[in-house]
Amino acid sequence: MPQAGSGGTRIGNEAAAVAFFTPAFHGMTRESLRVAHLDHDRTLIGLRLHYSDLCNEVAFPLRTIIQDALQLGTAGILIAHNHPSGNPAPSQDDLRATRALVRVARPLGIRVHDHLIFAGGRSSSLSAMGML
Repeated sequence: MPQAGSGGTRIGNEAAAVAFFTPAFHGMTRESLRVAHLDHDRTLIGLRLHYSDLCNEVAFPLRTIIQDALQLGTAGILIAHNHPSGNPAPSQDDLRATRALVRVARPLGIRVHDHLIFAGGRSSSLSAMGML
């Protein structure tokens, strides 16, 4: 089950999302994935963390993400993960996984707001890059 939301944290835009997720990825040497579940006002209602035993990849658990979203009554999702390589550019796997999530979530009334990638003190937004 996802962790409970933290006191009405609103993540209303890309800058707020970057500020919210940045501390979680600071100094990370292994890839990890964070999924923020939001209500209709983009207020955090749940946060799920996924870690990997591998340095350079983490599973993108589509079924778990959707199951959590349905349990929470999620209206929107923000995905964030890190690239320990130092390059925040999305990989082909990142794009495929994100597009699959969008395809599954949309008919359920769940919007994928963004997928952020953190690396080397920088971040990339798939939404800002027009890749969502």
